[in-house]
Amino acid sequence: MRLLLSILGNAVALYATTRVVPGITFKGDVVTLLLAGAIFGLLNLVVRPLAVLLSLPALVLTLGLFYFVLNGLLLWGFSKLMPGYDVTGLGAGILGSLVIMVVNWVLSALFRPRKDA
Repeated sequence: MRLLLSILGNAVALYATTRVVPGITFKGDVVTLLLAGAIFGLLNLVVRPLAVLLSLPALVLTLGLFYFVLNGLLLWGFSKLMPGYDVTGLGAGILGSLVIMVVNWVLSALFRPRKDA
């Protein structure tokens, strides 16, 4: 169940980027969007930790600000893997990664299990 919610959340976040960020487009149907959510989640699970490890010096020197560039590069790389999802440049990728971060934060706040006292 948690995996399905993660895929759905990624799909919603990716769709939100196409509506908010100029320079990011998606051409496809809902099934393709769900597939994109699964691929994006897998990319974040496998590639992101390695990319963070390799860019650790830049992350330390910029006090973590390079993380936004790294996320933008990952989103741009994802667009090269996923037909129909297009990110035109690094600026759109960085802005798109910020939108994805906000959407995922809102969704996790809405669907987080409550602790009843």
